[in-house]
Amino acid sequence: MEDQKTLDFDISPVGMSRLEGVDFSNLAFGKVFSDHMFVMDHAEGEWKRGEISSYGPMTFSPAMMSLHYGQAIFEGMKAFRQMDGGVAMFRPGENIKRFNFSAKRMGMPEVPADIFFQALVEMLKLDSGWVPNAPDGALYIRPFMFATESHVGVRPSREYRFCIFTCPVGAYYTKAVKVKVELHYTRAAMGGTGAAKAAGNYAGSLFPTELAKSAGYDQILWTDAATHTSVEECGTMNVAFVLDGKMVVPQTSDTVLAGITRASAVQLMRHHGVEVEERKVTVQELIDASAAGRLTEAFGLGTAATVSPICTLGLPNGDWDLPEMSAWEVAPKVKALLDGVRYGTAEDTFGWNIPV
Repeated sequence: MEDQKTLDFDISPVGMSRLEGVDFSNLAFGKVFSDHMFVMDHAEGEWKRGEISSYGPMTFSPAMMSLHYGQAIFEGMKAFRQMDGGVAMFRPGENIKRFNFSAKRMGMPEVPADIFFQALVEMLKLDSGWVPNAPDGALYIRPFMFATESHVGVRPSREYRFCIFTCPVGAYYTKAVKVKVELHYTRAAMGGTGAAKAAGNYAGSLFPTELAKSAGYDQILWTDAATHTSVEECGTMNVAFVLDGKMVVPQTSDTVLAGITRASAVQLMRHHGVEVEERKVTVQELIDASAAGRLTEAFGLGTAATVSPICTLGLPNGDWDLPEMSAWEVAPKVKALLDGVRYGTAEDTFGWNIPV
C-alpha cells in the first residue's frame, strides 16, 4: 500500500473482513457491499481530508439539503479480475470526467481528479479479494456526492459529501429484456439535466417504468420530450440497433447520457472494421424496419447492464419480437470485444484497463 504520507487521505483498514460470508456463486446485483468506503467532505469552500474506513451507516440532519432540493449525483464503473489474477479498472478517467461534468451541471464542487483516482486505487488494493472471478462478474464501483448542509431555502448547498463504495456483482439482467417505447412520459428535455448522472433523473423514471413492468415489459425506451418521435436511451442503458446489417446508435445530446460502454463499443467496432452510424433514430423508422425485416438486433449498452439483448420492442403498433438471438452477429461481437479488453484476454489497444 502506498505510504499514507504521500496520500491526500487517511486509510483505516477494517479489523476483520466480511469476505468469507459471501456466496460468489449467487450474487444478486447491488445487494452485497465490500469492506471499505471512502468519504471526503467539502465545506468552507474546500475539500477536507478524506478517509477510507469500514463500510457502514451515516447520520445526517433531517434538514440536509439534498433531501429537499435534490443536489445528488453518482457514477457507475467496474473493476475486473484479469487472466493473470490481477485486478484492473476499466476507463476510470472517463468516469471521473463525467462525474465532474455532472457536478458542474448540478451546481456542486468538482472532485480533484488525482484524489478521486487515488481513492479508487487504494480501495481496490484493500478490497481486491471482493472482485469476482467468474464470467460476467465484476466489482461494481459507486462514487456519489450529495449536499449535506442543514438549511431550508432554495440555493446551492455550502457543504457536500463525496463517497465511494463497491459491491461484487454478476449480470444485471440475466435474460433478454422486453422494452416499451415510451410515448407519454419524458426522462429529459433539451437544456435540462439529462446528460448528467443526477439522482433525480432516475427518480422521475421510476413510476413510468413500473407502469411498463405492469404491462409485461422490463424497461422503457425513452423518446424525445418535444415530439416523442425519436428514440434516445433506456432507463438503465444506452441502446443500439442493427438496421440493414449496420450497427446504429442514437446520437448523444443534452437529453442522452454519454455512456462510456456505448462509446467504447462504438470505438472497438469501428477499429475492427464494422460500420457504425451515430445518428437520430425515429420511432417510425423502427416500425418500418421491423415490418420489413430490416431490424434484426437491438441491445442495451451500459456499465451495469454491459451488453443486454432486447428480445421485444413495444412499438405503437404492437410488440415486435426480434429474431432468435442464435442468428445475431453484432451484439455478440460487441460483447466479445468489450469482455476481451475488460478481462484482459485480448489486446488493450487503447490503454483502457488500469491495473491496481
